[in-house]
Amino acid sequence: MKIMEFLCEKAVSFDLKSLDKRGVIEELVELLIKAGKIKEKDKQKIIEIILNRESLGSTGVGQGIAIPHGKSDCVKELTAAMGISKRGINFDALDGEPVYIFFLLLAPEDSAGPHLKALARISRLLRDKYLRDSLIKAEDEKKIINIIREEDQKKF
Repeated sequence: MKIMEFLCEKAVSFDLKSLDKRGVIEELVELLIKAGKIKEKDKQKIIEIILNRESLGSTGVGQGIAIPHGKSDCVKELTAAMGISKRGINFDALDGEPVYIFFLLLAPEDSAGPHLKALARISRLLRDKYLRDSLIKAEDEKKIINIIREEDQKKF
């Protein structure tokens, strides 16, 4: 599975403005709304789904990465937004460190397989410190997408 199969190009930000967990989630959901992937009327429902998942355990997996995710009947296909925080955000990460790279993943209610494959693919991609540093230093959304596209071309 390639990341660009589910990452919405129009829902990428190289400079998230939020300062806390809820703010980042709202900002990423807003990117998906602007990209036409979810409806404005579903915004609060989706934010609550993501926050409820966070209450089970932080999706801040460490090494400056968080992958907030959830399943909702508000989406018909697996979709993701991605954002970079230049200053880093306290996201209750497992290692206690600030988070800089965020992938917000939404899946339809009945899609366990693709949802888990996408989570695994994102985790595999972000294991590479050089790649993480390149994403954080990206000066625009186009650069982020190019970095991810390049990685998608590599065999895993």
